[in-house]
Amino acid sequence: MLSLSTLYPHDQAPNFGVFVERQMQAVAKRGDVDLTLINPIGLPPFPLSLHSRYRALRTLPQREVRGGVTVLRPRFTLLPRLGARFNAGAIVRAVLPLARKLHAHQPFDLIDAQFFHPDGLAAVRIGAALGLPVSIKARGADIQYWGHQPATAVQVREAGQHAQGLLAVSQGLVDDMAALGMPRDKITLHRTGLDADLFRPYDRRMCRDQFSLPRDKPVLATVGALIPRKGQRFVIEGLADLPEAILLIAGKGEDEAMLRGLAHDLGLAERVRFLGAVPHAELPILLNAADIFVLPSSSEGLANAWVEALACGTPVVTTPIPGAQELITDPDWGRLVPREGRAIAEAVKALLADRPSAERVQAAVAGMSWQTNAAALVEHWRRLAAA
Repeated sequence: MLSLSTLYPHDQAPNFGVFVERQMQAVAKRGDVDLTLINPIGLPPFPLSLHSRYRALRTLPQREVRGGVTVLRPRFTLLPRLGARFNAGAIVRAVLPLARKLHAHQPFDLIDAQFFHPDGLAAVRIGAALGLPVSIKARGADIQYWGHQPATAVQVREAGQHAQGLLAVSQGLVDDMAALGMPRDKITLHRTGLDADLFRPYDRRMCRDQFSLPRDKPVLATVGALIPRKGQRFVIEGLADLPEAILLIAGKGEDEAMLRGLAHDLGLAERVRFLGAVPHAELPILLNAADIFVLPSSSEGLANAWVEALACGTPVVTTPIPGAQELITDPDWGRLVPREGRAIAEAVKALLADRPSAERVQAAVAGMSWQTNAAALVEHWRRLAAA
């Protein structure tokens, strides 16, 4: 297997695509797949390359083994903010020579892409050059955002139409892909996985002590990039109707200054705590410290954060988007509400007034594991390779 994923953790961004890494580590542990993962790293031309962010990326090793997975990192030329339409072609130019060399040494059976843009189209073009079938997985924004942007929509559709097999993390995403013109009969539902040994109920009081939180006040948590799509601003607005509640915000992104300013303007700054990027291994403590997990996204495939919160016994308040409607089908597991502060506050009050047991909430994700996820993924690959 050759897997292509621009979405993959490394030492400079250890949380970036951690769910892809967990999946691939579960595949590697099976022992029946010889897996090579290529994680192309985009670097801009001089003088943009002198920016501290990109200088750090240049120090990443071009080859390393992470959790049993061999990760190769060729560099491609990236045009920040302006070059989305060119990224797939740039990745092909960077990866194809390496893929040819690896394929000549030990032939691959299949090429896999873990995201539709820019990975998907790049994988299709590399697969065509090497005469190999291609699988592409859709996770959410790659279809719901990039599939509708003028610069990339045609590329997303082309990738879906030419790949031999497609995966989607939710039925709603299957419908979105079909609406873009991708053959529905090529799409297989493949939900996310879960590390149930890590994400499980802990002692809530001890978890609160880790964050110096009071034990007798309601605590809300939200986890995700601080970007408009995730909707953290609506959680802050809802906090105004929850006079004793404390909000923990985990994540970094372009909205941070706006969110801090909003909390200040609403007189809530002392009750909103910005935690920055919380290491993935520490998220269970955060999720267990909270009474309710809130993530009013405008779009998602099947958010890992929902799954991980539920596994910790923490009910979820989110929006009635398709992936959430598929996952949260019991009122004990959470509430689906509009992206409005007042609606969020009312949902939180209802859950706090009749708090379900952690065991009851956990039932939402019963049977989900990275082992099950990997088994389904390998079976999908085998079917394509044998076709």
